Amino acid sequence: MSLSHMEDMPLSHSGPQGTHRPSWKQWFLYSTIVILLFLCSFSTLILTFLPLKTASEPCVAKFGPLPSKWHMTSPKLPCVNNTADWNLKILRNGLYLIYGQVAPNTTYKEPAPFEVRLCKNKDVIQTLTNNSTIQNVGGTYELDAGDTLHLKFNDEHQVLKNNTYWGILLLTNPQFIS
Repeated sequence: MSLSHMEDMPLSHSGPQGTHRPSWKQWFLYSTIVILLFLCSFSTLILTFLPLKTASEPCVAKFGPLPSKWHMTSPKLPCVNNTADWNLKILRNGLYLIYGQVAPNTTYKEPAPFEVRLCKNKDVIQTLTNNSTIQNVGGTYELDAGDTLHLKFNDEHQVLKNNTYWGILLLTNPQFIS
């Protein structure tokens, strides 16, 4: 038996002339896309069948503008407790919307730089440094019972208290419906 005809055969199984096989990079890209689509679909299904409980009672607290004091909407089932001016203590776990407006005093000329900090416990979660325009403060945060929030100023004369306020709104409780 002669093996001479085997010398002319290619080593790979190629398709018809002009076609090429996708490289490993394309396979990797396609498989990554498929896995991401699967994970998104799976997480959507989980969130659909295990929705978060919405807050049963509205719980809103707002401080300022003048008169500078805390205003609570639901004293029966409070979600927060005012500990001092510009300070709050969270009483219930949940997803909260923090909102506010800071109006800088443009006539303030002392050496302390303009800086307003929104703090959770001892951590700064937002800083405002633009003293030329009214700025919004806040965002959506997951807070736990016992957390404290406060709005700090480098100097209390840096802001116009008659046009500065902040507040908090309980959006949802994190317990899943069973």
